[in-house]
Amino acid sequence: MRVAVTGGAGYIGSVVTEVLESDGHQVLVIDNLSKGHRDAVAGAFAKIDLRDRTAVAAALGEFGADAVVHMAASSLVGESVGDPAPYYDNNLAAGLSLLDAMRDAGVSRLVFSSTAAVYGDPERQPIDEMDATRPTNPYGETKLAFERALRWYAGAYGLSSTSLRYFNAAGATAAHGEAHDPETHLIPLALNVADGRLPFVTIFGTDYATPDGTCIRDYVHVEDLARAHVLAMNALTERGLCRTYNLGCGGRGYSVREVIDAAARVTGCEIPVRVADRRAGDPAVLIASSARIRRDLQWMPRHQDLDIIVGSAWTWMREHAPGGIPS
Repeated sequence: MRVAVTGGAGYIGSVVTEVLESDGHQVLVIDNLSKGHRDAVAGAFAKIDLRDRTAVAAALGEFGADAVVHMAASSLVGESVGDPAPYYDNNLAAGLSLLDAMRDAGVSRLVFSSTAAVYGDPERQPIDEMDATRPTNPYGETKLAFERALRWYAGAYGLSSTSLRYFNAAGATAAHGEAHDPETHLIPLALNVADGRLPFVTIFGTDYATPDGTCIRDYVHVEDLARAHVLAMNALTERGLCRTYNLGCGGRGYSVREVIDAAARVTGCEIPVRVADRRAGDPAVLIASSARIRRDLQWMPRHQDLDIIVGSAWTWMREHAPGGIPS
């Protein structure tokens, strides 16, 4: 199959591209490089902003795309609250432009990288797909708005789509890993402390109603996430399908302290911590159930052990020192 990957020069997008190509698919990466990096793309590449409907449609048509995996997005929760306009522009307006470019090019299959942030502060754990969607920030709101558009496009235009909701992608493959600027994710922050690039990692709150008092979150290896995107794409065999799946770590999350302890075990380094006050809006526990996609598409994560996830990120970081490949 010929697959276009938007945002394929970023962290998760580059791994999705890697897995697609390893499975024999031909891939075109479409990215404006506002966050991604050209060095993360080894194959066909088009530097295009998704808002340019004409250019995107031409690229899809020339490539002969059969499907699109839509990864391009702005994704920092705090930033979205302080400055929501770019999130509506990049996550919603640019996404709608992509859908119309797909119509122009006659491409009717889409896998959408969504987020479990669409659930907001859920009433129960783990979260499943039937739980209420009540986003608490513009990041989650714009992702949900695009998901809703997919349902209307399915009925009106025959678009077939699957939205994949997840919290924390983590880990690395041999070729691609995580190195954002600025870095905000716990695992790479802890590994940067172990590597001497940062003096400490901050724990925001130690008085939550969890076994060790720190927040518990869902972590899924990035390669397992990528394989879920490929399975979802392969399952879009009928026009007008519109599905939603959660991707989770199997019902058991990991606390902030557990992640830091795993980083210390994997690296053999002491990781100093600084305790700070809770961040506003941080729930004690966020875990997504993946029972539906396991049942429907036989998605079976291969890298669920926390030490394996952290170890893969550490190996990638050390092999790509000092700076790695930004994403």
